[in-house]
Amino acid sequence: MGSNSFGHTFQISTFGESHGGGVGVIVDGCPPRLPITSEEIQADLDRRKPGQSSLTTPRQEDDQVEILSGLFEGYSLGSPISLIVRNKDARPSAYENMKSVYRPSHADYTTDAKYGIRNWQGGGRSSARATIAHVASGAIARKLLALAAGIEVVAWVSEVHGIGSTVDMDRVTTADVYNNDVRCPDASAATAMEAAIHNARKNQDSVGGIVTCVARGVPPGLGMPIFDKLEADLAKAMLSLPATKGFEIGSGFGGTLLTGSEHNDAFIPGEGDQKIATASNRSGGVQGGMSNGQPIFFRTAFKPTATISQTQNTVDQAGNATTLEAKGRHDPCVLPRAVPIIEAMTCLVLADHWLRQRSVDVLPPLG
Repeated sequence: MGSNSFGHTFQISTFGESHGGGVGVIVDGCPPRLPITSEEIQADLDRRKPGQSSLTTPRQEDDQVEILSGLFEGYSLGSPISLIVRNKDARPSAYENMKSVYRPSHADYTTDAKYGIRNWQGGGRSSARATIAHVASGAIARKLLALAAGIEVVAWVSEVHGIGSTVDMDRVTTADVYNNDVRCPDASAATAMEAAIHNARKNQDSVGGIVTCVARGVPPGLGMPIFDKLEADLAKAMLSLPATKGFEIGSGFGGTLLTGSEHNDAFIPGEGDQKIATASNRSGGVQGGMSNGQPIFFRTAFKPTATISQTQNTVDQAGNATTLEAKGRHDPCVLPRAVPIIEAMTCLVLADHWLRQRSVDVLPPLG
């Protein structure tokens, strides 16, 4: 099974299954002498772990990170950093009745079609539990970005099942986001979202929505002009996550309704170190595949959780029609726990491109 690594210069390789021994990641390319502690990594993992509220899966996991290599006396060594979180509350027996039956909208059938074998205990490698590795490594990337470049990344739930919110992306903070269980800084919208999620759980159903993310303090020039465009790598990062179905940056699809004169971001004199700015930011902070110094913001769409308790029509491995009543512990809405995962993937992409830019800046500018 390939495609378990992500990144170019700041690279991660992940491993583990939902109900196996644990989930882990190897981070390669982190510069030496970066101060990082297990507590800092744990803080992000705690925001992702299950059992946080009545809106999430009741699975009880502490998700305690173990650092196996790459750090010494609180600093990175420049060698690979190995992290692991061991599964403590796995219940593979809950999936016994689904051993030979394909769950609708899951990766069961497609995994069998590709590999001819699959771990039927939960989602296996395709489970959202694998995102522990994303968040753990993303915490290291976050520390690098903050310390070396002053970059800040904040994500929040901006929509659930058609219930939208109003959030000032220039001012929103992590504390604002975590002021409620939905992870939406708009209090009135959060109340309505919470009701919708509880209603879905009551009806043995699920709902989806949108997570919005902003990266502030990103310097101009990160990214590449052709295949490794910054927005392309961000899109790949977000759409690699379980349950994601859409990505748009800046004006996104709404921008198609404007004319060029309406959509263009006029350049204006900047302030301080940022000598050039834009009067608007419909580009979402990226132009020509590279950051322009303005805040980068984008939205990621998540489908309703595929596992629901209602009886559903499906087929078994032999193609015979049957029905399925899924068991196990699942989120009626993945969005509240997706927030730190979106932030982590954003940090991984930006850290990778920030390090890649360092190779371009070896020589002084011409003139």
